[in-house]
Amino acid sequence: MSDVPQTDVSRPSALPTAKLLQRQTQPLVDQNSNEYLDAIEEEWNKKVDVEIETLVDGMADIVSLASIGDKDKFRIAQESFQAQCRAESMIRAAHSLMSTIHSMKLLLLLSDETQIAKRRDAELRAVQAEKGAAQRRAAALLDELLSARTDDGGAAAAQGT
Repeated sequence: MSDVPQTDVSRPSALPTAKLLQRQTQPLVDQNSNEYLDAIEEEWNKKVDVEIETLVDGMADIVSLASIGDKDKFRIAQESFQAQCRAESMIRAAHSLMSTIHSMKLLLLLSDETQIAKRRDAELRAVQAEKGAAQRRAAALLDELLSARTDDGGAAAAQGT
């Protein structure tokens, strides 16, 4: 009863060490921010180009398969299968493009914090400058009002004596 049950299920002893999505870019330490962003942009452009090319090639192949002519049943079945395969690859490419677009939207919305912070800080500085100008204007008007009142009070006192 103390024996380990024998099964045909493999039991890996360690995690695999495969490196998925290997990039041919420079190490992050050697790149400045602009170079890194350019490399990322180029990578996104390549992904989009590959998917667009898949869609265009698939559509061209489907159109070429849709020719009307003398065909036997085998040729019709073969072309039908080819059209289905092309349509499926086009659907995968379209889903991949939609996923890429979604990722780009999220990157735009979530990673633009520095620009939002800069705009907020600039607006805060502008409001503080307006507040300071309004305070100075209010102080000047108050000084004018008080100096006019003391001038009127001093003139009335001089006339009373």
